[in-house]
Amino acid sequence: MAELAGDGGAYKWEEAELAGDGTVVGGSGEVTAGIADIAPVCEGAVQHIASKRFEIGGIDLTKLLAQELHKSNPLVNIDFSEVEKLKERYSCCAEDQTAFEKTQNSCQRETHTLPDGQVITIERERYIVGEALFQPSILGLEEYGIVEQLVRCISTVSSENHRQLLENTVLCGGTTFMTGFEERFQKESDLCSSSIRPSLVKPPEYMPENLLKNSAWMGGAILAKVVFPQNQHITKGEYDEMGPAIVHKKCF
Repeated sequence: MAELAGDGGAYKWEEAELAGDGTVVGGSGEVTAGIADIAPVCEGAVQHIASKRFEIGGIDLTKLLAQELHKSNPLVNIDFSEVEKLKERYSCCAEDQTAFEKTQNSCQRETHTLPDGQVITIERERYIVGEALFQPSILGLEEYGIVEQLVRCISTVSSENHRQLLENTVLCGGTTFMTGFEERFQKESDLCSSSIRPSLVKPPEYMPENLLKNSAWMGGAILAKVVFPQNQHITKGEYDEMGPAIVHKKCF
């Protein structure tokens, strides 16, 4: 649905993510393959005017890792799909910017054997992926980091909702699952200029362990139970007849 609806419809996923976490008011941050979305949600409804999308996604981070690995392993040709697997296995976040800078000078070295038998070394590269989300300048982007983006988005919503939104922050997407990401996010939150600091919502105990990776789908299943009685679902026949525009007609 996000892909069909374009910029407006994509934020339906934010509602699903919060629903999957049992939250109806809060800030949602999702890092997908192609983009990162941040959106305030009040009483289950996305505040579209305050929502923010910036062009940092999992694919960009994979390309960044590929470039860094090539610098340290110039004689090895690594397939892009294999870099994706390396990102999922090795990527992690430094404790803060100072810690990240230290890793650039000294970092534990690991060796990894590729499927074709070639051996590569992985050192500081593992930290570059997570750092790019907090320092987009690494990717050549003049953007604020993900925490500052969240605070700025929520600051444009009615002030009476600021505390509840910031104190009910939900993160999802495979990239946010990397080691150290949650701790780094919270530390950056403690350093932000806002008088109210973003605070991550812990998933309910009854939720599965893989919630961060699949919360949009779990929340989507919950929303479907609410949406279907309101006749906001889209059948294949309707989509074949009207195309992507049917999303705006039936769902907004």
